Amino acid sequence: MAVRSHRRPLALAAAVATAAALGATALATTTASAAEVPLSGYELTWGIKQSYRTYVTGFAAGSFTATDGASQAAGNGAFTFTEGAGTYDSTAHTLDLGFRGGLKIESTAHRFELTLTDVRFDSGTAEITADVTRSGTTTQDVPLADVTVTRSMTDMATTLTQEAADVLGSASYAGAAGDPLTVVQKTQPSPSAPASPSASASPSAPASPSTSASPSASASPSTSASPSAGASPSSPAASPSASASPSTQAPARGDIVDGTLGWGVKQSFRTYVVDGVAKGAVTTSGGASQAAGNGVFTFVDAKGEYDTEADSLTAAFEGAVNFKGHEENGEYGLDLTLTGLEATLDDGAGELTADVTSLGETSEDVVLAELKADSAALTAKNDVITVDDITATLTDAGAEAFGGFYAAGSELDPVDLSVALTEDAELPDGDGDGDGGSGSGGGSGTTGGTGSTTGGTGSTTGGITGGLAATGSDVPAAALGTAAAITVAAGAGVVLAMRRRRTAE
Repeated sequence: MAVRSHRRPLALAAAVATAAALGATALATTTASAAEVPLSGYELTWGIKQSYRTYVTGFAAGSFTATDGASQAAGNGAFTFTEGAGTYDSTAHTLDLGFRGGLKIESTAHRFELTLTDVRFDSGTAEITADVTRSGTTTQDVPLADVTVTRSMTDMATTLTQEAADVLGSASYAGAAGDPLTVVQKTQPSPSAPASPSASASPSAPASPSTSASPSASASPSTSASPSAGASPSSPAASPSASASPSTQAPARGDIVDGTLGWGVKQSFRTYVVDGVAKGAVTTSGGASQAAGNGVFTFVDAKGEYDTEADSLTAAFEGAVNFKGHEENGEYGLDLTLTGLEATLDDGAGELTADVTSLGETSEDVVLAELKADSAALTAKNDVITVDDITATLTDAGAEAFGGFYAAGSELDPVDLSVALTEDAELPDGDGDGDGGSGSGGGSGTTGGTGSTTGGTGSTTGGITGGLAATGSDVPAAALGTAAAITVAAGAGVVLAMRRRRTAE
């Protein structure tokens, strides 16, 4: 497995380009020596990729074991690594942190075992690295994901690397969206600790919205760019706990006035349409948008009702997405549109419905997926209810809507939703991002307009042209073995069935 340099020129160039776009010109190359300030007490939370976790504990009958201070969230959730320590470059406004904890991933059914240790996050190179041990051999500083670094350092989009695809055993993961990454300071430095940097450590570098990765992201915009500006014991108003969202002022129940729903349908299906044998396109309209790199979709303008005492809500969203492919003589064997999406949650469970138009025939209010949230509680902060990473499982009706392409019970991309309860409530930033481990970057379609991702013969989102990705498979190749030929044949059968249906009509 080829390992890239810890400070790859490509990642550094991307970080510089991002910083330039935000006005953080301090990331430009300089001959002046950087003033490095020690940091400690950080935590890193990252799930690698939700579909991979599902594969390991499901199809592979395997397990994850967190060790040495690391932990995993309930319900096969994300992993948290603790006691992060490192340095903050007060000249470039970047940080480099290493974290305590290990993660063992193993499957006796598919005969693999690997361990991740020394997990690191470097905002300068914009990547996550780890030491990877397989078959008794350890490779250090393997770059697992590129990170879209933000000032808050919460829910940062990640893109899995080729090295990650090699480690995880699936070529389809190269370039695919990973789970979102969050890096926060959990332990504040002691007032007597001589290593604790003060607000005066960087007096000439005031923080502003253009600062890309300052550890003081939880502080107000007027706080100094020094990492302790939001962490100084003498500045409680700038600490993360003091900046937490106040209790909601909205009533316990009422009407939803706005909101967004982020959902990628299924990553392997998007890859199949755009980069697989379908050689097609994905188009959004009616206010919906799609994240860059054939990412997830965002539906907007939510309307509905909520009840935080009963932990229930119903929200309908505007926007449409169309999947089109297998063109022959101007006609398409695949032409599927989803619109009128509506999500319901009641005590943590619910449904996702949509109007489905396939080859010109429309079925309304089709229950595409059963929804299951990590928590039953619906809590409003700043008059906004946000529920992320809702598990979506394909229903019988949903399987029929996809022409039998996936079996009922298949896991779809996770659903993220945010709904505003009052007119002046501010929804979270990042329309079109979608975390769910399925997309990253800004939307290629804009709100109120139309976006399109067009396919070709190459792969831009981690698929393998003409290979397993052409069937919509998202299972690592090592797990499929001789079943691959059967899967390809099944995919061809679906296309043939759609074409026959079109001819009959």
